[in-house]
Amino acid sequence: MMRVDPYERRWMIATGVTLVLFVLAIAATAVIGGIELPGISQRIAPSTVATSGAFANPGIRQLGPGRYEAFLRAQTWAFLPNEIHVPAGSSVTFHLTSPDVQHGFYVEGTNLHIMVLPRHVTTLTATFARPGTHQFWCDEYCGMNHQGMAGRIIIDPR
Repeated sequence: MMRVDPYERRWMIATGVTLVLFVLAIAATAVIGGIELPGISQRIAPSTVATSGAFANPGIRQLGPGRYEAFLRAQTWAFLPNEIHVPAGSSVTFHLTSPDVQHGFYVEGTNLHIMVLPRHVTTLTATFARPGTHQFWCDEYCGMNHQGMAGRIIIDPR
């Protein structure tokens, strides 16, 4: 049987307790903060993104009272559309894809941070409670004019 010095045993226990506390803190933050991981909802051929389906005419569609879905196409070097209007209190499901290279989609002041990949439709839902404007931009370097790839979500009063 292996003998562990009491001083070393205390440090091992303290380390284990600290790790458990960190995991619990992350789990509690995710539940309380409503953190949702983006998921790949389907695959799509990059050659048909701009010509057929929902991404051929990207924009926002109302599904019901307070429920919307937004189809955004991230392409070199623009988001289509680059401006979205929704009423305050609305829940918006974002569907994003790219016909060319990898892009990012980050919405300031929210927990929306999505990697946009060619051949995939990435989906994430967010609720916008208060009126205001949220800027969004590409945060994954995608080429020479990457810094100009931006837009905004305008939350209108009800």
